[in-house]
Amino acid sequence: MTIAPERPGGTVRDRATRPGEPARRTRRGLSVRHRAALAGLVFLLPALLVFAYFAWWPIAQSLLLAFQKTNLVEPAEWVGWRNFEILFADPLLPTAAWNTLWFTLLSLAIGLPVPLVCAVLMSELRRGGTAARVLAYLPVVIPPVVAVLLWKVFFAPGESGVVNSVLGIFGLGPLPWLQSPELAMPSLVIVATWSGAGTAILIYLAALTGVSTELYEAAELDGASVWRRVWHITLPQMRGVILILLLLQIIGAIQVFTEPYVMTDGGPANATVTVMLMVYRYAFLFGNYGVATALSVLLAIVLVIVSAIYLRLTRTWSTR
Repeated sequence: MTIAPERPGGTVRDRATRPGEPARRTRRGLSVRHRAALAGLVFLLPALLVFAYFAWWPIAQSLLLAFQKTNLVEPAEWVGWRNFEILFADPLLPTAAWNTLWFTLLSLAIGLPVPLVCAVLMSELRRGGTAARVLAYLPVVIPPVVAVLLWKVFFAPGESGVVNSVLGIFGLGPLPWLQSPELAMPSLVIVATWSGAGTAILIYLAALTGVSTELYEAAELDGASVWRRVWHITLPQMRGVILILLLLQIIGAIQVFTEPYVMTDGGPANATVTVMLMVYRYAFLFGNYGVATALSVLLAIVLVIVSAIYLRLTRTWSTR
């Protein structure tokens, strides 16, 4: 019996899996690698469709609604750029934009270093570390509206307020926290920092576990102080995590709504009116959903631009 000689190049399977050679095409014109990718895409397609329906389709509807006039009951009327003209003619818009920027700057000045310092201090604890972590994360568990209402009671004017009572021990106050245009915004920043610091602290603590202990031991042998160890070892090793949390904090601060809505309702004298609060007023107080959507679209564009610039500037910093 004669054995038929093997065809040049071997079988299709051998040719596709032979190391060092590019993937060859099957009889149908697709390589094995492409067929596997196509099969994965088919399995992933239902999830992509669900995500597109619940995420991208509302965005597309919002872009369309920004050029319409509707109360979500009667048929929509196409008005073109009229919603944006009404928006830019509103004298409160520059105030809201400045208040949002001011809140963001204060949030970064207070909310960025506080969780980082707390995480570094907690990592140095020999006892009570678990209790400290639970206490740090407890404000995140409390519903936001409940937490803000509690702080509204704490910031009550006069000596009856909890904060003013504490200040009275040191001979300070009482201060009109939420009734003063100068103190209202810092008060909101304190509440927002207290509410959101727990998540950042846990993330920083997780990142600290990845810092090599050998670096600290070498620094201690060289006589480096705690501050020098933190500055030259801890912060450089956590640069990537810090940059990501900074971006998330910027985005969250620009979209602030709960604190000014519940605590001050934009007062006093519009000192705490933010962009998101204006969106709420246009939609649910004035019933002008078109203008509210137009303002939301503008805010989304600002966030995209800020995020793109931030990522461009920090692209090399996070990999150093």
